[in-house]
Amino acid sequence: MEAKREIIFDKLVYSCAFEMHRGYEEFIPEHFLGFQLSGETHAFHSEGNTIIPENTIVFVKKNQLIKTIKYPSKSGKYQFISITLDKEILQQYALENKIAGENLYKSKHKLFFEPDDFLTSYFLSLSPYINKKKEATPKLANLKIREVIELLLQSNPDFKQILFDFSEPYKIDLEEFMNQNYMFNVPIASFARLTGRSLSGFRRDFIKTFDTTPQQWLLSKRLDEAHYLIKHKKQKPVDFYLDLGFENLSHFYSSFKQKFGLTTSEI
Repeated sequence: MEAKREIIFDKLVYSCAFEMHRGYEEFIPEHFLGFQLSGETHAFHSEGNTIIPENTIVFVKKNQLIKTIKYPSKSGKYQFISITLDKEILQQYALENKIAGENLYKSKHKLFFEPDDFLTSYFLSLSPYINKKKEATPKLANLKIREVIELLLQSNPDFKQILFDFSEPYKIDLEEFMNQNYMFNVPIASFARLTGRSLSGFRRDFIKTFDTTPQQWLLSKRLDEAHYLIKHKKQKPVDFYLDLGFENLSHFYSSFKQKFGLTTSEI
């Protein structure tokens, strides 16, 4: 059964599934706050893997790559609510409250968990909109987003530096970034943005760094990792091809044979 993903109002999304569901790789362009109503989410990002258990609130920072696997609870249902805190509303809030983006928060952590009673109550207050018992007008939706900004700032002062950092991603080490994120099957434009480059600048720097194009390098890197997993970890392609960024098995098998001159069963 397909996972249900429904936009309740402009920036509030409700996800529901009744069996294990592998999500797509996603480029996260804006901060968002989420609440695991039931089941759990396994999130994979450049810093490692994170399990989001039931009744957990999670804050996800903007400008990163994440892929997820969704697992229903014992009762058979997976539910997750997320609310986006986009740049426009945060800038408006900062202007109205005279907040300057200074002393920016430098932590490398991608995910923050806030076991806060006020935030938990906030998400529970959204249930009438999910159950369609109440419609959210644009004005009310705006107020709900502002409410959660207030609650975040109340729960942890560090969020001030995170939420109101409006600087653009700066140019980072391309080789290090790509070796950490090659398994994400996202457009080249997303890699470019995350490394602080225009698309043309990314391609130019990439060829200078790796002496090949992004597409050729990504395919070769993923195949080398697949070769290692098959030969040394005795894993089967069906168990990892999606994790390495391949869209289907037939493409993986043909690419593998072309690169190594052998089939996976011959390794």
